[in-house]
Amino acid sequence: MAATAADPEAPLSPGELLLKGEAEKPENELEEEDNGDNELDETLSERLWGLTEMFPERVCSTAGATFDLSLFMAQKMYRFSRAVLWVGITSFMILVLPVVFETERLQMEQQHHLQ
Repeated sequence: MAATAADPEAPLSPGELLLKGEAEKPENELEEEDNGDNELDETLSERLWGLTEMFPERVCSTAGATFDLSLFMAQKMYRFSRAVLWVGITSFMILVLPVVFETERLQMEQQHHLQ
């Protein structure tokens, strides 16, 4: 007995299965798949700017002020740490290194006298 297209129990080929699956999809799912190619390309900054519209103005201004304050504090801490590092290193070189060199020289003299 040969399988015909009218026979619902007959095995289907892979191509027929794909077509059958497409026909069984609801119409709105097919439209959603087609619309996926028509989306506009947005940059990340455009998407983030669009997200700001969903928050109240008070939240946006508070977040902006917090960001500005944290950036300002980071810059101040960076400048302060540079100044502290400069003072620390130059003080060490001026105050401590001569003492270290002098003690090393005295130890060398003592070793020379012992020999």
